[in-house]
Amino acid sequence: MISVENLKVEFGAKPLFQDVSFVVNERDRIALVGKNGAGKSTMLKMLCGMQRPTDGTISIANDTTVGYLPQVMKLQDNTTVKEETRKAFSNNTKLKAKLDKMQKEMESRTDYESDSYMQLVEKFTQEHERYGMLGGENYEADIDRTLTGLGFTKEDFDRPTSEFSGGWRMRIELAKILLRKPDVLLLDEPTNHLDIESIQWLEQFLQQSGRAVVLVSHDRAFINNVTDRTIEISCGRIYDYKVKYDEFLELRKERREQQLRAYNNQQKEIADIKKFIETFRYKASKAVQVQSRIKQLEKIVPIEIDDVDTSAMNLKFPPCQRSGDYPVICKDVRKDYGAHNVFKDVNLTIKRGEKVAFVGKNGEGKSTLVKCIMGEIPYDGELKIGHNIQIGYFAQNQAQLLDENLTIFQTIDNVATGDIRLRINDILGAFMFGGETSEKKVGFLSGGERSRLAMIRLLLEPVNLLILDEPTNHLDIPSKDVLKKAIKAFDGTAIIVSHDREFLDGLVDKVYEFGGGVVREHLGGIYDFLRNKQSETIAEAIGEGDHKSKDNAPQETAKAEEPKNSSDDSQMSYAERKEIQKKVRKIEKQVAESEKKIAEMEERLKELDAKLSKPENATDMKLVAEYTDTTKALEAENEKWLELSEQLEEIRID
Repeated sequence: MISVENLKVEFGAKPLFQDVSFVVNERDRIALVGKNGAGKSTMLKMLCGMQRPTDGTISIANDTTVGYLPQVMKLQDNTTVKEETRKAFSNNTKLKAKLDKMQKEMESRTDYESDSYMQLVEKFTQEHERYGMLGGENYEADIDRTLTGLGFTKEDFDRPTSEFSGGWRMRIELAKILLRKPDVLLLDEPTNHLDIESIQWLEQFLQQSGRAVVLVSHDRAFINNVTDRTIEISCGRIYDYKVKYDEFLELRKERREQQLRAYNNQQKEIADIKKFIETFRYKASKAVQVQSRIKQLEKIVPIEIDDVDTSAMNLKFPPCQRSGDYPVICKDVRKDYGAHNVFKDVNLTIKRGEKVAFVGKNGEGKSTLVKCIMGEIPYDGELKIGHNIQIGYFAQNQAQLLDENLTIFQTIDNVATGDIRLRINDILGAFMFGGETSEKKVGFLSGGERSRLAMIRLLLEPVNLLILDEPTNHLDIPSKDVLKKAIKAFDGTAIIVSHDREFLDGLVDKVYEFGGGVVREHLGGIYDFLRNKQSETIAEAIGEGDHKSKDNAPQETAKAEEPKNSSDDSQMSYAERKEIQKKVRKIEKQVAESEKKIAEMEERLKELDAKLSKPENATDMKLVAEYTDTTKALEAENEKWLELSEQLEEIRID
């Protein structure tokens, strides 16, 4: 269906990728993987024709249609949900208008025996058959079914798209692409704006679809459930595995070990040649051998090792003047869009230095309350912003607000002031945009890179109230960890809207739950919240009840009150909960360290097994002794891991 041959893409001195060839076949389910900036999003843009390669060809079979969902897109706000979705069938509506015009012409004409009239009848018949093949007017049922699957209710269909949060508008775009029924679906992080129910619906849709799928996602479970082939972009090349993602990880590990062995052997060979050259460079008797070694060195093609990213993104928020004691106070705050209520009776107080989380299903009003705090939209009730507050705001759509025609350096240079302008290169380097990368245009950046760039802009001004709306959507795991570390070290106040349980763990000390028009306060961290809800995940905790609401969707409201819970855990004092949470985190860290040691020792035993299996090493007592010692150490570490795991389980049960 799509054939890629000898593809090469250059944005700077070093190609993004080169000599890339592969084929997307009918019904293929492909996961496109690689670190942020490896070129995954660029590859999807090439496949759909949005970007042209520097060299090579991309051939698409005749009559093959391609649907592309980018990470970042410009959304329209001047129609209703149903009208916007109906644009997926623009070909149908245009053809219907053409048929109506021809039918009126046939009715008005009387030259039934003329050649032109017969040609008109024949043309009408052909176009009418084509209209039927495209689904005729039956597409309305498909629209309803798809929108419902993605979480919309019948009442939402006639509401303006402007009333919905960015995540829900992205769902409309996804619905349009699915409804066009392209032969090949190119999806770039499609789950970023979906809740668990919609993700499961999309999984089922893609599994049952007869179309080819090329998918980029950081959601490991989603990739494993949907794909059966994995293409990795690494070191500017691709590696094609006909297996699911989990199996790919094992095969990739083996491939990298082979590369590492070959690399080490080559480095030893290079070192030996250089040593020979340096030793005998000035000896006339060795001149021929030296020249031979120099030529040999020039012919060596360096072996590249898969670029496992070990660079550190150092993120530090600048110091800011002290704010008032209470940065945000809400009293009976209410927000309505016409007859649709988002929330009411919101009463909350956020103290200076607190890190709080806003959690809830997509559309329950988290982003709406953030916009109220920012003063972007009107509301009812009283909302006070404390004395001397300086807000730093990171919105879900922050990345798409960047000017795609500017370079990375220009983007920061345009907003930097004072002494910061002298440190732009240092700042960009800390965010992995160093060297020639800083001259790359924003339009060629991946979603993760754009999010990092938008985060840099946030850092340029000192703030004492951070409001981060889904800051981790386009970040890989290492980048999430660095951002989390920076927020923990931030001495101001932070409001974080997120579904990411691991990101929030150990970061927030209070959780506000949005649901059913009510905002409830929960003291303690995210795991305290989950234990009180008797849930394993945030998705499970916030999914209680049958409602499927969006920002501004009508809901049956109730006065915000702390839900009653008779469990012993709910009777603990805040201090006791914090102490237990501290113990849990400490033991979890010890378990992780133990697991790492076990993995390292098991890996070493494999290496020793391989060496001892060779006849020349069978009597090597040094290797035998190391094997024996490592085996004993592994047994001891396994015992330690078991004890720690039992302790952790006991604390969680208590």
